[in-house]
Amino acid sequence: MQRVRLRYTKRGRLRFTSHRDFQRAFERALRRAEVPMAYSAGFTPHPKVSYANAAPTGTGSEAEYLEIALTERRDPEKLRLLLDESLPAGLDIVDAVEARTSGLADRLTASVWELRLNGVAPADAARAVAAFNAAEAVEVQRLTKNGVRTFDARPAVASLESLDGPQTQSSQADRPTDQPCAILRLVVRHVTPAVRPDDVLSGLRAVADLAPPVPAAVTRLAQGLFDEETGTVTDPLAPDREAGPA
Repeated sequence: MQRVRLRYTKRGRLRFTSHRDFQRAFERALRRAEVPMAYSAGFTPHPKVSYANAAPTGTGSEAEYLEIALTERRDPEKLRLLLDESLPAGLDIVDAVEARTSGLADRLTASVWELRLNGVAPADAARAVAAFNAAEAVEVQRLTKNGVRTFDARPAVASLESLDGPQTQSSQADRPTDQPCAILRLVVRHVTPAVRPDDVLSGLRAVADLAPPVPAAVTRLAQGLFDEETGTVTDPLAPDREAGPA
């Protein structure tokens, strides 16, 4: 009867939550909030929930998306509040809209990432970023179930920059520290094979020998359609809002 699309976050220690763990927590929240869920047919019915392009375990995110199917109509904002109260702090439902268009997953074509490199001087990070951007190809390796795979990470990176100025709010919440650090902003297209932030860090090590002394704190800030003209990532829920009644 109704489909609702939700944006949720993974903050602080909850960034270590796996996608399977989030699925279990979210289904419990649906039951606690008494959401009138539609269920699949068959011997083992399960709630109709569609997850789209979940962030890797260990990364924070401000822009994860899913869609649920209901048997009764609900106000999206009231539903958001009920679900948010039923989830642990850090897994927060921050936006909800009735699905009035098709193809949410097709609108997730790029992501904006923030990479916090503790123990790395901003000047060193800026030099490494310049070397990465100047390279025609950046070959990296990834261990897969079929062995080590080598691929070029450069074409998927729409932009990579080293930020100046104070720490951002997402970085401070994800891993607070008094030590100086470099902060990178990455826009990466969703291609095959998928290029992840850790692949870009491997590329920085390959082209400029940049190796942070501790693992990077990675946070997805946004994901949606990539605008080639402006180089920005647009809100994937905007078409549903625009298609809504006046």
